[in-house]
Amino acid sequence: MAEKRSLSPEIEEVNANGEDTGSAIVLKKQRTDNEIVVGTVTKEGIKRTSNLQAPIMQLSGHGGEVFSLRFSPDGQCIASGSFDKLLFLWRTYGECENYAMLKGHRNAILEVQWFTDGEKLVSCSADKTVRAWDAVTGTQVKKLTEHDNHVNSVCPMRRGPPLFASASDDASVKVWDMRVKRSILTFSDKFQVTSVAFADAGDQVYSGGLDNTIKVWDLRKDAEPSLVLQGHSDTITGLSVSPDGSHLLSNAMDNTLRVWDMRPFAPQNRCVKVFTGHVHNFEKILLRCAWSTDGQLVSAGSADRMVYIWNATDRKLVYKLPGHTGSVNDVQFHPKEPIVGSASSDRTIYLGELVLYASGSAVCVVQRICCQPGSSCGTVQRTCSGSQLDAACGLMQHVTVKGSWGARATASYWRVPPGAAA
Repeated sequence: MAEKRSLSPEIEEVNANGEDTGSAIVLKKQRTDNEIVVGTVTKEGIKRTSNLQAPIMQLSGHGGEVFSLRFSPDGQCIASGSFDKLLFLWRTYGECENYAMLKGHRNAILEVQWFTDGEKLVSCSADKTVRAWDAVTGTQVKKLTEHDNHVNSVCPMRRGPPLFASASDDASVKVWDMRVKRSILTFSDKFQVTSVAFADAGDQVYSGGLDNTIKVWDLRKDAEPSLVLQGHSDTITGLSVSPDGSHLLSNAMDNTLRVWDMRPFAPQNRCVKVFTGHVHNFEKILLRCAWSTDGQLVSAGSADRMVYIWNATDRKLVYKLPGHTGSVNDVQFHPKEPIVGSASSDRTIYLGELVLYASGSAVCVVQRICCQPGSSCGTVQRTCSGSQLDAACGLMQHVTVKGSWGARATASYWRVPPGAAA
């Protein structure tokens, strides 16, 4: 490993005052020539639904809890932020190589997001800063220091100018423009703000915090919130806008996931759906939530080490996936394929393809922390969702690929015996 480090020296950026403004290690240029796997059938009779190298991939290498995970807009890359203060870039396909490590934050990275052009990233941290990165070169392009306390959440605008919002424990929400040096708007709350999201139209910002409410801030009026949504009974930990921009998904420490109708002239009670099953615990981690690209599924992190995915229409729990050995802090959907990614306090990331039978019932999905090379794999955990499946899922293949900085990508297949979906 030492030889690899010496071949890729850190790129130190220093400002006029001699302060470190960020550094990066970039190993290889991003590849996009992936082998087409979707639609193929393995020797065990499993029909693949994605181009992942294996139905389940495990990515490890972070030295601390992984708090945030995001797929790039084209789905080719993954960005992850961790308690180890590092931002990792991974390839989604092939061996899921950890091809870049972005260094600059001085404390835990709490959330990371891609801009819609796929060339820039923005991250926030407990070091009180928001930083923007060039995802192509791996260099830091902005360091924003206006917040006075931990910055818990950040969210870019989906379309239009390069604006993004940040939420902090200093009880403020700030709106930034990549083209200027300082924030362009500041919304002041009375309590710590733990999550933020930009409205699809770009004219509003949603925030949630310790007062258990979701506030809607109008960018044209920077005084008081234009709307306050009540329903949660504990701290809001995650917000996500639906793909069509009409609804808002919220996760909270009251162990509920809620969908709010954000369309103009909606009824006074804007909470239209409540999902349950996932849990928060004494750790009080900011567990995030997300929509699938088609708006048919919603996901949430959970402290019980499970990945939860619901049908957004009928509110049924369709996937409850084991495997992680620590709190699942973030669950995100791939923008183009039926792939879900999860980030956990066990310092690992899982990528897994979602499978549905023709009848619409979900496949028996199994996961476990994969064994090290040369050791036995032990007992395989499983969960059966959609229809009640009680099948002996067998281990089919196990591959471990060692990457840079000790990072590992572990591929594991499990199969469902014929007839198990009856």
